[in-house]
Amino acid sequence: MLVLTRKSNQSIMIGDDIEVSVLAIMGEKVRIGIQAPRDVPVFRKEVYLEIQQERSSEADPKDAREEVDAALRSLGDSE
Repeated sequence: MLVLTRKSNQSIMIGDDIEVSVLAIMGEKVRIGIQAPRDVPVFRKEVYLEIQQERSSEADPKDAREEVDAALRSLGDSE
């Protein structure tokens, strides 16, 4: 993990397209702003984890089994 120190009104760049700015520091809270292209999803981690959990619970176990079977078949084809 890269750890950076930034003051209020300072930013970091992630690649060429994503800018993370420190907008304000209020005691133990830090207000940040994120500028990213519209096609890059940005979520708070707890929201992201909830979305992932919903996706995995919605997945049909039969579909997952078929994906595993297809992957195993493709391994057998490469021999």
